Amino acid sequence: MTRLLAALFTIAVIVFTRLVTAVQARWLGCVPAPIQRIYYANHASHGDFVLVWTVLPPALRNKTRPVAGADYWRKTFIHRFIALKIFRAVLIDRLRPQCGSNPLAPMIDALDDGASLILFPEGTRNATDTQLLPFKGGIYHLSRRRPDVEMVPVWIANLNRVLPKGEIVPVPLLCTVTFGAPLKFETGEMKADFLARARDALLNLAPGASRNSETG
Repeated sequence: MTRLLAALFTIAVIVFTRLVTAVQARWLGCVPAPIQRIYYANHASHGDFVLVWTVLPPALRNKTRPVAGADYWRKTFIHRFIALKIFRAVLIDRLRPQCGSNPLAPMIDALDDGASLILFPEGTRNATDTQLLPFKGGIYHLSRRRPDVEMVPVWIANLNRVLPKGEIVPVPLLCTVTFGAPLKFETGEMKADFLARARDALLNLAPGASRNSETG
């Protein structure tokens, strides 16, 4: 019964998301191939990972798990059901990590199980006028631990205007999700250099940025 309910909710989430946002996926520099990846994106709304997850083809979607804050997604039964049963999210305790615990461990375990991940290296929603907040170091350590996994930058446009912070009623508006060229950790690369390279790759996908030719 729980599995059937989760399947019905999944269909409802996808249909609702597409109706409200008319979301379009744009693949620049890569194609939606069955390759294990870490999709890392800009973060301005609780719905960000929903949009990325929704535009993935079903075969990829079924193997892709968003990384999200446990403090938000464990608040109520409904939150937990959505996070764990529909999206199979990897929940990270950002507020009260256990002594000696490694916040990367759940993500490493998910990768080792063959999953791809959706994560937000800014660490929190960006409510400022800047395009991106500074990246946290987690994405560097994750890539260094699993250097064979492709890191794909993903720019989400307009979702913060569809569902502004603090609002519960979405405003219909066209959204785009742009996937950039993959990058990988380079042997010996320092954290600051990697974070700068990853951040630049994401910023290059923002509206108005100069880009090379489109793939797919």
